Amino acid sequence: MDRVAVLNLLATAPRRIASVAGRLSESELNWKPAPDSWSVNEVLAHLRCCGDVWGGSIRKILHEDQPTFRYVSPRGWIRKTNYLELDFKASFSAFVTQREDLLKTLRALPAQDWTRRGNVRAGAKVREETILSYAQRLADHESAHCDQIDGVLRALLRNR
Repeated sequence: MDRVAVLNLLATAPRRIASVAGRLSESELNWKPAPDSWSVNEVLAHLRCCGDVWGGSIRKILHEDQPTFRYVSPRGWIRKTNYLELDFKASFSAFVTQREDLLKTLRALPAQDWTRRGNVRAGAKVREETILSYAQRLADHESAHCDQIDGVLRALLRNR
């Protein structure tokens, strides 16, 4: 996926989520299709954590010359936030603001900066990442979770 496609996909996620959320009440946004599944609000909380962690990694790579930093799991990061406790509207507003800031940063990058590198340490392993690889990961991951949100909506409509 090239940087234009990544930017388009990153811009699409908030619209996809809004199109579903606009059809649901707060209680429906917290409804789970199965005990081991996630509600729309839980998916959003997870996406915010991914934006925090991976967006932060993008900024670190952008502002430092080939930094080395520790891998942070978005699933671990969520325990350090109150995202799961927030109502959907407040959380979605923060997500949109976070996304607008990231898109503004990425759109301003010259093409050569998309290949800036950082070293991510996970235990004894170190892997090299770029701004583009993090942006691709975020875009792909969100797309899959937007599909998950669509699935929650379909299940909810079947149960109405």
